[in-house]
Amino acid sequence: MTGTLAAIGAGSCSYRCRAWHRRIGGSAMEAIARQPEAATKIQLAMIISAALIEGAALFAIVVALIA
Repeated sequence: MTGTLAAIGAGSCSYRCRAWHRRIGGSAMEAIARQPEAATKIQLAMIISAALIEGAALFAIVVALIA
């Protein structure tokens, strides 16, 4: 039973991480289209945000598998 719940938790975390990455990427592309001169700053903010989301997702998956 615990393994099943861990798999559900890991899958749910993976799904949410993918959704947030898609949202960040889309928003960044819209922002760059509106202000091309700010592309470097927008890309940097996008990469930092994606890294933080990835770290939180990895932590959540590890917790789901340990529990």
